Amino acid sequence: MATQASSLIHPSRIVNRWAQLVAGVFAMMAIANLQYAWTIFVDPIRQHMHTTLVEVQWTITLFIALETWLVPFEGYLVDRIGPRFMLGIGAFFVGLGWIGAGWAESMHSLYIWYGVFGGIGAGMVYGGTIGNALKWFPDHRGLCVGFTAGAYGVGTAVTIIPITNMLKTGNYQHTFLVWGAIQGIVVLVAALFLAKPPDGWTPPGWKEKEALIKARVQTSARDLNPLQMLGQPSFYLIYVMLTMLAFGGIVVTVQLAPMAKSYHVDKIMVAFGMTALTLAIEIDRVLNGLTRPFWGWISDHIGRENAIFTSFILEAGAVFALLQLISHPIWFIVLSGLCFFAWGNIYSLFPSITADLFGRKWATTNYGVVYTAKGLATLFAAPGAAWLFEKTGSWTKVFWAMIACDLIAAFMALLWLKPLAARTVKASQSGSAEAVTSPTPIKARGVA
Repeated sequence: MATQASSLIHPSRIVNRWAQLVAGVFAMMAIANLQYAWTIFVDPIRQHMHTTLVEVQWTITLFIALETWLVPFEGYLVDRIGPRFMLGIGAFFVGLGWIGAGWAESMHSLYIWYGVFGGIGAGMVYGGTIGNALKWFPDHRGLCVGFTAGAYGVGTAVTIIPITNMLKTGNYQHTFLVWGAIQGIVVLVAALFLAKPPDGWTPPGWKEKEALIKARVQTSARDLNPLQMLGQPSFYLIYVMLTMLAFGGIVVTVQLAPMAKSYHVDKIMVAFGMTALTLAIEIDRVLNGLTRPFWGWISDHIGRENAIFTSFILEAGAVFALLQLISHPIWFIVLSGLCFFAWGNIYSLFPSITADLFGRKWATTNYGVVYTAKGLATLFAAPGAAWLFEKTGSWTKVFWAMIACDLIAAFMALLWLKPLAARTVKASQSGSAEAVTSPTPIKARGVA
């Protein structure tokens, strides 16, 4: 019986890794709406429930908190039993999250269905697919993690128009019911193609590729488990930086529709029968997806820290320009898109640098711990930013907080993280990790 169960979870016939990458991309696209389509539901929910913006935004806060803070536990299970079983469970929760939100008639019910069920399901899918890409593609880590994470950003671009049209012709409850079922089914089908690499697996030509990668990217020679990772100073720096950088992008993600309404650009028709808000969301989601493989590929060649510095200097400039020109519909579309293009790469750069410094064996669990920083950032970006807007009647202070976080974190990457990461790598090669005890060495380079 145990053998049968094991073969079900770890099939002896492993699907091609590129097919798994494609399956992971489709799974991520299916859960994208849970976060990135949320902004267009905010106003209909607020009107239907007769509640405030702050109370509505606690829904997405709870969703992102559970999507991120449970990933370490979910990632541990993925590392132990593989991604297929976990994504199968995640598919059920993802579908039920939106279907239940369609039934909800109170904010508390919405918190449970959308926030709790949706958040748990999305976390399983996100952690499982990112971890699988980290393990199968040590030779193209930034690029392939970028493609996987990019699908989470771009997925809504494929569905935002039919979802918006359905909201216009029906109501948001019906939209939740229909798309909840669709999204759950897509994740379930994608899960059937996933499996973790066998022990000892390495990609073809790995020895030659490994030497080239180490010349470009700082890469540790040891696999650290989560407790050992927590003993590394570099972990805490990465965590603080991710919290700061996630803040700005999440503000634009969940507050874009309220911002557009505040600056009176939400209902202005601009092109293709779409309003400035709808077209902005469409373009934003495409750029949010494209930025992740693009900057992941860039970081494979110039290093993670250099990529973080460059992109977030650009991000600070884009946010500043948006603050000046947000009331102009065309600039609202262009600059919000640029914000996403410069921001979304954190979801390829930070998983990659986590695996670079702390190894592949526990990559899913380790990045799950790092990923909880997104949940922390959401507390400030969703109810926090909404509260500040309602108190001041303006988004100006929120924009300046975003700019400050981008600039500080960018220079932290270049001046602090880069030398600290070099010391982490040097310590792993000399066998004296920074502050950990007996890290587990990699057996035969590249073991997952």
